Order: sequence, then structure tokens, then C-alpha cells
Amino acid sequence: MNVETPVRVEDKLFYNRYLVDVGRPHVKVRAHTKPSPQLLALLKVCPARCYELNDKGQVEVTVDGCIECGTCRVIGEPTGDIEWSYPRGGYGVLFKFG
Repeated sequence: MNVETPVRVEDKLFYNRYLVDVGRPHVKVRAHTKPSPQLLALLKVCPARCYELNDKGQVEVTVDGCIECGTCRVIGEPTGDIEWSYPRGGYGVLFKFG
């Protein structure tokens, strides 16, 4: 019998690489004083954990590490909380295993 050991998502994400396009992030959070429910949801649903609360209680995004899954686009873009676009060619996530 062949039993595989479980692998955590974080361990798999470690193999991906991200080529940062300095000064041209593909995701931007709209300026806000109090985060909307959609922005707060992004803190929990982003699989790469790119969204965090800063010291002022505002949501910030760190795009290096983003796997471009589109979750934030579905939640935050329709409400205008974020601006999302594809990274320029050659930049963004580089998947190790396809």
C-alpha cells in the first residue's frame, strides 16, 4: 500500500516565483479610511495572503507573491475597492510545475 503524506498549500506556493514589475503593480487598493466588507473579506480569502491591515486599520496589498487567481477581482473589483489588471508580459507569477 502506498500512502502519500499530506502537503500544505503554503508548501506548494513556496515553489512558485514572482517577477516584480517595479512601480507597476497589477492590483491596487482604492484609498479608504475604513475598509469595506469586501476588502475585509480579502484578508481571509486570498490564497497567497497578499492583503493585510496596516497600522491605521486600512487594507494594503503586496503584489509580489500574488498567484493571479482572480479571487480579489471577483470580490473587490465590482465594488470599486480594487483595480486589477494583468501584469505586463514577462512579469508576475512564474509557476514551477505549470
